[in-house]
Amino acid sequence: MQADFWFDPMCPWAWMTSRWMLEVQKVRDVQVAWHVMSLSYLNANKEVPENYKAKMIAGWGPVRVIEAARAAQGEKIVLPLYNAFGTRIHLQKQEINDQLIADVLNDLNLPADLINAASDSTWDEAVKKSHHAGMDQVGKDVGTPVIAVSGSAFFGPVISPAPKGDAAGKLWDGVVACAQYPGFFELKRSRTVGPIFD
Repeated sequence: MQADFWFDPMCPWAWMTSRWMLEVQKVRDVQVAWHVMSLSYLNANKEVPENYKAKMIAGWGPVRVIEAARAAQGEKIVLPLYNAFGTRIHLQKQEINDQLIADVLNDLNLPADLINAASDSTWDEAVKKSHHAGMDQVGKDVGTPVIAVSGSAFFGPVISPAPKGDAAGKLWDGVVACAQYPGFFELKRSRTVGPIFD
């Protein structure tokens, strides 16, 4: 089974779901292709608090760098970059800035000059193309993550903590079953915990 996963590196909920997706690959025959979407682009014309605006500006950097690296090295570099960004942003609580990007590139022995892509808006078209490839399948009222599988696409699941082992596989089976029913649109409840990064 082929699945496609769209993420923004700065989203903690996408990070949680991606950790689950990596577990799913251990217990189900699923191959995942990883793609960027952009919360900065998604929220560009929306009213957001001032402190969130600064995050949205900084958020362009990682997705531009991932797209530039993908263009240079192919799809195989996307997940390692996501893992490196996510580890530093969500687990090590580093701010998204030039130092973070330089550290990520160093972690993966990638060319240091890829950092220039972070402030290069010419990469925005590639980011937007990837973004729309995922987001256009699920509509306007969602964010990240988005997963597409077997002709169906959906937002989420939003989970905390990420299940492991057989529990990850059972959740995958249920989510895919729901997504494949043409009339299924939403299953939701209020969040009672934040992201649990264990």
